[in-house]
Amino acid sequence: MPKASPVAGSLERSWPSTCADDELRLQWEFLSFLRITVVNKIAGLGTGQAAATPLPTSPFMSLAGVVKHLTAVERFWMSIVGGGSDLPSLWEEGDVNADWHLHGSDTPAGIVAAYRAEWSRSEQALAGKAAGDRATRSVGGEEYTVRWLLGHVIQETARHVGHMDLLREMADGARGE
Repeated sequence: MPKASPVAGSLERSWPSTCADDELRLQWEFLSFLRITVVNKIAGLGTGQAAATPLPTSPFMSLAGVVKHLTAVERFWMSIVGGGSDLPSLWEEGDVNADWHLHGSDTPAGIVAAYRAEWSRSEQALAGKAAGDRATRSVGGEEYTVRWLLGHVIQETARHVGHMDLLREMADGARGE
């Protein structure tokens, strides 16, 4: 298998329909818009820039680390909780920052490829479910609806896109959505 290029490319994106009449489809469209924004925030950077942690108070927060974290978020909430998948969690009990850590083999392209693969798993895990349907698994005895899962992943992704805005500007001066 060929080694992934260290540089991730950007993706085309479009705003969700402004006259949407389907709540669940609108949530998926906003999540798609945010996912692509995540990819575009790391696009064009080499491994060093993507791995930089310029915030002294957040020593694990890098552009690549944010993408790895969002991959773990999608896997847990959408595939494991929402769809009941037996995939391993990307979170480790003993290390709350495990999903933020970068390893020597991590490249922007490889991290983005893993994130994009998780999108498909997430969508398959919730395929055919309605917004008010219950997730397959509970967490700590708490039950969740598909509506809640999507809302949670959207807010988590949007919050981290804001972090990525700042990290990208610090990496190379690039600004904008």
